[in-house]
Amino acid sequence: MQRLTTVVDGYAVTARLHPAPTPNPHTPLLVGLHGGLYTGRYFEVPGSIAGSFVEIANRNGYGVLTIDRPGYEDSDLLPEDENTFEKQAELLDGAIANLTADVGATSVVLVGHSIGGMIGLEIAARRPSWNLLGVSATGMGARIPEQGAAEALAALPLGGVVDVPVPEREKLWYGPAGSYTAEAVGAARSSYAAAPMVELAAAPRWAVQRLTDVAATIDVPVHHALAEFDALWDSSTDARELFLSKFPDNRRIHSEIIDGVGHCLDHHLSGAALHYKQLAFATECTLHASAACSAG
Repeated sequence: MQRLTTVVDGYAVTARLHPAPTPNPHTPLLVGLHGGLYTGRYFEVPGSIAGSFVEIANRNGYGVLTIDRPGYEDSDLLPEDENTFEKQAELLDGAIANLTADVGATSVVLVGHSIGGMIGLEIAARRPSWNLLGVSATGMGARIPEQGAAEALAALPLGGVVDVPVPEREKLWYGPAGSYTAEAVGAARSSYAAAPMVELAAAPRWAVQRLTDVAATIDVPVHHALAEFDALWDSSTDARELFLSKFPDNRRIHSEIIDGVGHCLDHHLSGAALHYKQLAFATECTLHASAACSAG
């Protein structure tokens, strides 16, 4: 693992590069964007003996770059009046351009969880200058339940950078008993962090305010996964269909509901199955890009 830092518009952004022991030269770099109340270490948490997202990707020849979004770990915090998901996408667009140039990556697939998924879609909608092949967005969707946990979290009368007690967090993160292990829960705590309150308040409104415009602009394939027992998002079939309906018919979009898991899909026993699907998606993105290049 290698710690990296870049500066964009005067703001430092930190990341961790996890190169594959035996790299596959035909794979894109996977860039992980974490959700709220976590750092980039979210992707290093093993949900089962199969390992974490990083470990599974590395075993299959993929390098992984996990970014700490603004205000997390050593990445600079944006001023509260500027800390929108659009601004984070602008900043991270520049950071990924710099970091991928530094490590010699020629193509990228974004892998975003929760708020990281929203920002991954925002970055794709910017049509970045670097070679983005696709986006996998999990733990977010097109609709939140009315008077649910997301609204309650957003309504907290707080400002600045806030923390949430561990027991309260973990009521939101996991699915039914038996879908995760105590070892995974314990390991995940090393990736917990305080969060800018402004982004926790913005997250429940994002789908209503931004998803339609963002989805209409994205021109790369999208993989999307909702958790069956997500405490923050509506994961009904209707909500999944609503997400799909936001994208033009000619786009390559796949959306699914993952059975038996909660909001932090990656940290459940079946997280490895999701990770293999994400690797398959990344492979398909590479093949699709190669075919398009040949046709052009």
